[in-house]
Amino acid sequence: MPQPPEFELDHALIRRRFSAGARTARDADFLAREVASRMAERLDYIRLTPARVLDLGCGHGADLPMLATRYPQADCIGLDFALPRLALARPERTLLQRVLGRQPGPRLVCADVRQLPLARSAVQLVWSNLLLHWLTDPLTVFRECHRVLETGGLLMFATLGPDSLRELRTALPDHAGERVHRFIDMHDLGDALVSAGFADPVMDMQRLTLTYPDHLALIRDLRASSGTNAAKARPKGLSGKDGWEAARGKLLQAQVDGRLPVTLELVFGHAWRAAPKQTEDGRAIIQFKQ
Repeated sequence: MPQPPEFELDHALIRRRFSAGARTARDADFLAREVASRMAERLDYIRLTPARVLDLGCGHGADLPMLATRYPQADCIGLDFALPRLALARPERTLLQRVLGRQPGPRLVCADVRQLPLARSAVQLVWSNLLLHWLTDPLTVFRECHRVLETGGLLMFATLGPDSLRELRTALPDHAGERVHRFIDMHDLGDALVSAGFADPVMDMQRLTLTYPDHLALIRDLRASSGTNAAKARPKGLSGKDGWEAARGKLLQAQVDGRLPVTLELVFGHAWRAAPKQTEDGRAIIQFKQ
């Protein structure tokens, strides 16, 4: 699923920012908590008893206790590329656990989601909360998820859609490059799921509106969550006084009852790993059932 140049992201920069922002990760996590709650509601309608669950892009591990509670029999794995954040996912050991040399909680893996260090068919559920919009092309990750999922396994994810931060995108000058990086459309994500080999993809979208006292509060929130622009086409310099004044004026005009509304388009999706219809070398698989 090749993306146009304006969608290309600087993945090395994203990793540095998320690593550096580990100390504020929990304080700026309110959006991911809300999204996790909405994803969990969707799991209520799905019959699945996974033996192993992979939290893809787990960050500081806030979703792992919920997944462990929902699937107490499952072995939970948290995977993230920012080691300082991943270190926060490790629960504190009790004195007895220290004496016995036991490490509580999930298994934690520091790795790139585009190249998962897991065996084929190793997990039955892949859970991904607000990860995909940090990738230039999610197809690579979908293929890796398809590889590590067992037949009959489920991929469930949530990400940001193209309407997200539209107020900020409209206000900031764009003549010098991308000021807010782009988000991939829900239908393109659905097509990528099918291209990766998933069956029966289900996609839906919700809009969430946050309000801020001013644009400075919004920018502080984005910086605290490491959610700032990572487009490779972003301007390398500052906007200048005139650019920021113009943006400030537009954002003031967008205020409603003295507060700045900020739109987030939440895209939810899930799909199943169906039985393969052909071998890796292209030969058709024909099943005979009694």
